[in-house]
Amino acid sequence: QVQLVESGGGLVQPGGSLRLSCAASGTFFSISAMGWYRQAPGKQRELVATISRGGSTNYADSSKGRFTISGDNAKNTVYLQMNSLKPEDTAVYYCHAAVYITIASFRTVDSWGQGTQVAVSS
Repeated sequence: QVQLVESGGGLVQPGGSLRLSCAASGTFFSISAMGWYRQAPGKQRELVATISRGGSTNYADSSKGRFTISGDNAKNTVYLQMNSLKPEDTAVYYCHAAVYITIASFRTVDSWGQGTQVAVSS
C-alpha cells in the first residue's frame, strides 16, 4: 500500500510561482520514478514532468524553461517548482510514483495522489 500526499497548490497571479511537494509513504521496496501530471477541466490528464531515482528528468514542452522537478530519495519526496505561471497552467496537479512493492517485484505499480488545485488568475 502506497500513499502519496501532495501539498503546495493554491491561487497565484500570472507570472507568479508555486512549489508543489509530494511525499510517498507506506509499505514498499523502492520507488523507480516520480512525477507530476495535471488535468484541466474538460481535458485529459497530461504529463508535466518526471524524475527517475537516478535523477534523470523529463519535461513536457509546456513545462520546459519554467518548471523544475527535483527529488529527495531519502525522503521519498518529489518537488515541482513552477515559475512564470500562466492561466493555462490552471489544473489539478497529480503526483505519480512508479513503485516496486517488494524486492522480488519485476514490475512497478502506479500510485497516484489525490491531486492539488493550482489556479492562475488575476
